[in-house]
Amino acid sequence: MTVEDSLRTALGNLAAHKLRSALTMLGIIFGVGAVIAMLSIGAGAEQQALETISRLGLENVLVRAKELRDDELQEVRAKSPGVSLRDVEAIRDAVPGVALVAPKAEIEPYKVLSADGSTEAKVYGVAEAHDRLVNLELAEGRFLDPLDVRRHAQVAVIGDRVRQDLFGFDPALGRHLKVNDVWLEVVGVLAASLGGESDSFQGVQLGSAASAIYVPVTTALRKFDRPPLDSPLSEIVVQLEAAESGRSTARLIDDLLAHLHASQEDYELVVPEALLAESRRTQRLFNIVMGCIAGISLLVGGIGIMNIMLASVLERTREIGVRRAVGARPKDVLFQFMVESFTLSAIGGVSGIVMGVAIAKAVAASVGWTTIIQLWSVVLATGVAVAVGLVSGIYPAMRAAALDPIDALRYE
Repeated sequence: MTVEDSLRTALGNLAAHKLRSALTMLGIIFGVGAVIAMLSIGAGAEQQALETISRLGLENVLVRAKELRDDELQEVRAKSPGVSLRDVEAIRDAVPGVALVAPKAEIEPYKVLSADGSTEAKVYGVAEAHDRLVNLELAEGRFLDPLDVRRHAQVAVIGDRVRQDLFGFDPALGRHLKVNDVWLEVVGVLAASLGGESDSFQGVQLGSAASAIYVPVTTALRKFDRPPLDSPLSEIVVQLEAAESGRSTARLIDDLLAHLHASQEDYELVVPEALLAESRRTQRLFNIVMGCIAGISLLVGGIGIMNIMLASVLERTREIGVRRAVGARPKDVLFQFMVESFTLSAIGGVSGIVMGVAIAKAVAASVGWTTIIQLWSVVLATGVAVAVGLVSGIYPAMRAAALDPIDALRYE
């Protein structure tokens, strides 16, 4: 028999027992579907992590003011002023491998309004290089410049959601908004693509750029009131040179700040490089666990194929005897049953691909997770399924090939 004849015969035998064949393929279908869905969800999560980390800056180290209880704050402030411009200068002058240091102050607004509306927004005082440090993209206008910082200018760059709330779909550049009791002129609007809803990553609060207002840091410190015991700055962004390690530089910064803050733990360091590494370790663990579960499904599917092929050998003993009597060789019978097991696993694999893609799309649509279906994951899952089917069919095929023609013809 040719390969085409064998395939035709295999499909005919499977069609003759549709329900049994379908139940046999379930393990393969679930296994392949689980592998594809798991890998697509994992790839989407990794891409989302990379995009989120880019908001922190992979080459950055962040120094953040730590939130303290009221009963601790008085005692700590007696020894340390908190994260301040003094720390900015010290890091810039004393830590090697630092390319840029930029302060950030957070303002707690009790009102943000314009002539046309109001909004709830986060207000930050930042340096002129902040957009480059955290990869902010402008839709129109400009970001803050050094002159704005030196002159304590009352200007602002706003997120897309703030623009919609305050000005609707009218032009925003040159318009004015009021934060608390300070009027600000809009000089730039951030791109809408930055309006993500994710405000945290690995426990680190990020904030949404779409709902943010950025003003010069000097304006924030001089023209806006803040509680007297609060840290002057909420954050310092330290950009490292290309060859520098974030973790080793963070240790140097920690030693320096411990001295400046009289060993008071009123700050914390965030290393995006370490956060990304931790995210990838978690993702690898997830992939391993899900891979094991999918592997068990494929193993169960292989056992089902072996079982159905053994039953098929028993049912078709007389047919095997007739084929041997008319000249079929043992290797022909072996090939016949191997093709049948391959066909079972191949159909199951293709059905599993459809199931995996459907699960990935359903997860993306219902939960809002990013999923990426990769070609190599489809090839891997299908290849493993076919291999399992072939291996599972070897023993039944060998039993069929080893049957004695005379005994097979006499079998009832």
